[in-house]
Amino acid sequence: MNQVLIGHLDPAAWTAKPPGKVRPIAAIFTHMHNVRCKWVRLTAPHLSVPEQLNRAHCTPEQARAGLAESAVRCSEMLAEGFGDGGGRVETFLRDGWAQPWPVGPEVLCYMLAHEAHHRGQVCMLAHQLGFPLPNAVTGGIWNWEKLWKECGSPGGPGVISQSKNC
Repeated sequence: MNQVLIGHLDPAAWTAKPPGKVRPIAAIFTHMHNVRCKWVRLTAPHLSVPEQLNRAHCTPEQARAGLAESAVRCSEMLAEGFGDGGGRVETFLRDGWAQPWPVGPEVLCYMLAHEAHHRGQVCMLAHQLGFPLPNAVTGGIWNWEKLWKECGSPGGPGVISQSKNC
């Protein structure tokens, strides 16, 4: 979904300065990537942790590449926690200040909620800054069957995507 939004954002929206104390769109996407990196670093330090992105100088292309890499690492971390890693991931650490959580569906729900919250911010902010995303995009991120097909997973959930665009 992040790839779809970034791919359809007006380039001027990427660094447009919102009024008040609000992060620009570029900073929101870099935050999502950097938080994923933190989750991997704290929860699965044996995995390769992607480099963090600089929110002040990150391009859309860098964000797309970084988000794709951090998505792979988070998928590996979750797979290990849910049984495919021989028990190497036993707890999930959100941050250094937070109590560890046992690995379970709550972790996945937390991660999904974090991402969805920020995607909502991006859609709203783009609109408020005068760069609304097309309805086909904002509505399209909810058409999962179509997204699966576009991403190379015509079988739907549980089928590994062969596309690097999604």
